Amino acid sequence: MAGKTKLPDDLLIDKRKGLPEALKFLFADYPRDIWRKHKNMGELTTFWLSRHDQFRRAATTLNANNQAFLEGQIDPKTFSHNMVPGFNALLGGLTEHHTMEDHHYFPKFRVVEPKLARGFEILDEDHHALHAAIENVAQTANNFMQSEGRDNLLRTGDKFVDANAKLLAFLMRHLEDEEDLIVPILLDRSEATVMGQGH
Repeated sequence: MAGKTKLPDDLLIDKRKGLPEALKFLFADYPRDIWRKHKNMGELTTFWLSRHDQFRRAATTLNANNQAFLEGQIDPKTFSHNMVPGFNALLGGLTEHHTMEDHHYFPKFRVVEPKLARGFEILDEDHHALHAAIENVAQTANNFMQSEGRDNLLRTGDKFVDANAKLLAFLMRHLEDEEDLIVPILLDRSEATVMGQGH
């Protein structure tokens, strides 16, 4: 990612431990434990959070399958057979989700709360990093599935598992930070106000 971002290294997805405190001024008023009960928690926010939960469950399942492979509990062919459907569903879902956010939702959030512009720069950069990680995983997955012989399968399988672990770590960091930035905006301003904004 060097040279592709104006963000300092400590804000990149592989370095940061969460959003900077300066971007969490709304989160301070709308912590996670009140989200589900808040009067402004609407259908859009509920659906959006449910999609994030689906991604987390898919990632957890993939991680469990990866761990079983690394520990020798699943042979390479079974691993390949188990991995493909879940992996494809996760990648397809993420691509669709990020496209909708980038082109429809994020521009509206930027208008409603300009002071969080840096936060949306971070999320945008996350999307680029995630998609680069997705491409890397897809390549290592293809190499794995085209390998022949147990030694090659194990070697390419290990590379796939490593690439997938990186992607899933990025995904967990991104989902949490994205929620911490966006849900407080929706609760503070209401879905109707936010979604009524033009591009």
